[in-house]
Amino acid sequence: MTDQRTLTRAHFDYVVSATTRWSDNDMYGHLNNAVYYEMFDSAINGWLITGAGADVLSLPELGVVAESGCRFFRELEYPRRLDVGVRVERLGRSSITYALGLFAAEQDELAALGHWVHVYIDRTSRSPVPIPAAVRELLEGAEMLRA
Repeated sequence: MTDQRTLTRAHFDYVVSATTRWSDNDMYGHLNNAVYYEMFDSAINGWLITGAGADVLSLPELGVVAESGCRFFRELEYPRRLDVGVRVERLGRSSITYALGLFAAEQDELAALGHWVHVYIDRTSRSPVPIPAAVRELLEGAEMLRA
């Protein structure tokens, strides 16, 4: 198994830039842990919205977070530009497992590695449903480029 700390932007299917805000720092002078999750959520949904043309607010299916986690390797703080990488780790019938890398802009060292599982459910019944076709097409395309 590859040492996760050696992952670079090139290991991710989609990379987006983000900036920190004054309110992101905690009392210890570094980004609050919750901010990492906000950046991960924004990167995933931004990719789905722009890449798949999915209007996530009006789809009959909802992508809900069933599991998440993060390993922190280096501190980040305000003010700083960041890059967030998204990688498809597993594409199931109704769920997607993502790996998320957080990097300080212009730095190659991984600051944090997130783990995120989306499960698609029906808006009304709340039962699992297949991943929407446009989303599946985007994510299958990303996996194929890596193969």
